[in-house]
Formats: sequence, C-alpha cells, structure tokens
Amino acid sequence: MPARQMKLGAFFLTPGSHSAGWRHRDAIPETDMSFAHYIAAAQVAERGKLDCIFFQDTAALNGSGDLDGTGPWRPRTGRQVYPEPATLIAALAPMTKHIGLVATATTTYGEPYTLARRFGSVDHISGGRAGWNLVTSQIEDEAGNFGHDRHPDHALRYERAEEFFDVVTGLWDSFEDDAFPRDKETGQFLDPSKGHILNHEGKHFRVRGPLNLPRCPQGRPVIAQAGSSEVGKRLASRCADMIFTAQSVLSEGQEFYADVRARAVAHGRAADDVKIMPGFMAITGPTEAAARQTYEELQALIDDTTAMKLLARLCGDLNIYDHPIDGPLPPLPPSNAAKARQQHLVEKAAREGLSIRQMARYLGTSLGHQMVVGSPTQVADVMQAWFESGACDGFMLLFPFYTKPLEDFVELVIPELQRRGLFRTEYEGTTLRENLGIPVPRNRFAPR
Repeated sequence: MPARQMKLGAFFLTPGSHSAGWRHRDAIPETDMSFAHYIAAAQVAERGKLDCIFFQDTAALNGSGDLDGTGPWRPRTGRQVYPEPATLIAALAPMTKHIGLVATATTTYGEPYTLARRFGSVDHISGGRAGWNLVTSQIEDEAGNFGHDRHPDHALRYERAEEFFDVVTGLWDSFEDDAFPRDKETGQFLDPSKGHILNHEGKHFRVRGPLNLPRCPQGRPVIAQAGSSEVGKRLASRCADMIFTAQSVLSEGQEFYADVRARAVAHGRAADDVKIMPGFMAITGPTEAAARQTYEELQALIDDTTAMKLLARLCGDLNIYDHPIDGPLPPLPPSNAAKARQQHLVEKAAREGLSIRQMARYLGTSLGHQMVVGSPTQVADVMQAWFESGACDGFMLLFPFYTKPLEDFVELVIPELQRRGLFRTEYEGTTLRENLGIPVPRNRFAPR
C-alpha cells in the first residue's frame, strides 16, 4: 500500500486572496470575471494533480453594510464581483478531466430541493467531480437581499443547516444505482422498487421528493464545510467529507485535527473519511530572495482603509473605526457572522500584542490563514511538518493574485512534494471521492 499522501485544493478567490494582490505588476485583475482565465487556472491546477478547485460565494456586494458609513462602493478593493460558483463549476466541467469542482452555497438563504438538483446535475455533468461547500452565511450583507435586516442567530443558522443537509442527502438517495434500466426490449424505463419518496417534515422544511435525477456518479457530491466554532465542528464532523479550516499555529492545528476526527468516530464514521485541510498561502519563487521580493511588493500595495473593512465585519456590533488604529484591539462583542474567525483574531492579537492596524493588515495579507514566504524547499518543509505531525490531511491553497502564484506553486512546490513522496504523481481515480480517498455513501433506502 502506498504511503499516506497529502490532499491539496486550490481556493479560487479571484482576483486574489491578498487585499491588494490585484494591483501587483504580474496580476491579471480580470480573473474575477474572465471565463478564459478561469479555464486556464483550472487547467494549471489539474496539471499539478490537485484534488480540487474550491470557489467561495457571497450573495451580496461584500462590505455594502460597513459601519464607517461610506456605502457599498469600494473603489480600491478587489473581490467585489465574480460568477455564481455552481454555474461556474458546471461550465468548467467539460474543460477539465480529473480535478474536483467545489462550489459554495448557503443553507440560510436557499431551498434544499433546488440545491440538491443543482449540485446533483453538476456531478452528472462532470462525471463525479462535484462538491458542495455547505455554509450558513457569514457576511451580514446577504441578509438584506433575502428580506432580513440581519442574519438569523448563529445557532439557529446551524440548526437549519443540519436539517438542510439531511433533506438534500435524502433527495440524493431518491433512486438506487440501478433504478433506471432503460430497457428497450421490455419497455421498462424505471424500476419502481428502486425509487423512494422522502416525505420530509421538519422544523424548517417540508419536502416531498423524489429528486428528478438518477443517483449521482459518486453517490452524492463531496460535502465540504468551513466552520471551526463549536457548532461548526459538530456539523462538520457529522456531515463533511472535507473541512477547510483556518488554524495557523501547529499546536492548534493538531488539537483541531484530533478533536474533529474523534467527533467523526463518535458519529459512527471512520476518522479517515474526513479530510481536514487548513488554509495555506505560499509566496514562493526559484529562491527565497525572489519570494521575499514578491512579498515585499505586495505589502507595499496594501491600503489600510481597505484592510480595515476586512476587520470591521468580524467585530460584531462594535464600530472598530471609533478606536485608534495603532492602539490595541479592544474587547469584541460576540459576532453573529463568523465566531471561530473572530476568536482566532482576538487570541492572535492578545498573544502577539498586535494593534488594530496590524490585525487589519494580517487579514489583508492572507485572510487570517497560515502564510509561508520562501523557496520551494522552505514551503515544502512547513507543509511536511504539519502533515506528518498530525495537524492536517493536506491544505487548501490560497494565492495572493492570479495566475502566476498558482503557476509557481505547480511548477516549483509540487515537484518538491512529489520528490519527497508526499503528493501524487497521477490521479487515483475518475471521481473526487476516489482521489480524496473517501467512500461512496450508502443509499439510505437500499437494502443492506
């Protein structure tokens, strides 16, 4: 049996995860809406044998409700427009052959039947490479677009998400694998004994079913989840196949890894059926000096006003602009947006004595994820240390801009990981589940 190897996804947050990355001389700002550039980037990631590309989503103009009163317009900020991600992965499916295609969709502002049909369709179109990133919505700006002044309570959003998951996966089980013989001789198109009506009635949803799709090529799309709060970990350990998390300190990564795997086992799952992949930004080049130069160029472009907006949304109802920017981060009231991310910021500021400006710049650089600036060997050293010390199963890669940093990672770091035996040289199978090494779930209605 081959040695355990890490899993790698590419987090496509166009035109870059760095708040000013789009302004770098090598950046292509049009990557946010250019389908040709999305195709090229997806094919670069596939050439590197990455497991998946992963698209976030916000159903709003992010930042339109900031407390500084400047309104929705942010003339110096990227990441304001991008295609609806489930549509995008459907379009990318015929342009790729092996790489997984993961898109975000919220359970707070949506309906289970619509989502089950959408992602099930992409799984069929792609031949079993679709993934759904199940989220409960972080950005409060979304609420106003769905008839609310603000999000429902954090705990209530997760309660709804659990039932949403149960309905969607139940709909994906509407038909067993061989339910459609399509037999011309006998005239039987469907075997009724292998079709099942869900008839779900719960607190949040009433859904009859069945879903008007055959069972998905990989049983059901891979489920990703990004919550690290207590309720987030509870949901992820029960539902997720892949967890995109945000630990940046090794000991914290090890603690999270052990905790979530133990929770998964308590839910009757195998620990290895959940792949834990913290965010990781590598700024690299042929040499450490080249990588350092790129980093310094990026940092020189950061605009504090833009970076502050990233921090402001994680401050609960506190107006961070009322506090001196070079003073300490004040106590923050509980956030109804992203509790775990807020806690991470509070703990980091206290541990390292960082000011408000420094915390804003930290977010502006890597969105609060781990970052390594160095040669391919130095980058691989850090990844190997985390992987081999029980802190992760791999990483979700962030890039400061597109597409050169992605190309650099594929051309420089991937060969180093392969040389060490830490990463594949060929895809293991044809579906995302096969490549991640996670099983096809049993149809709940099928006989055991």
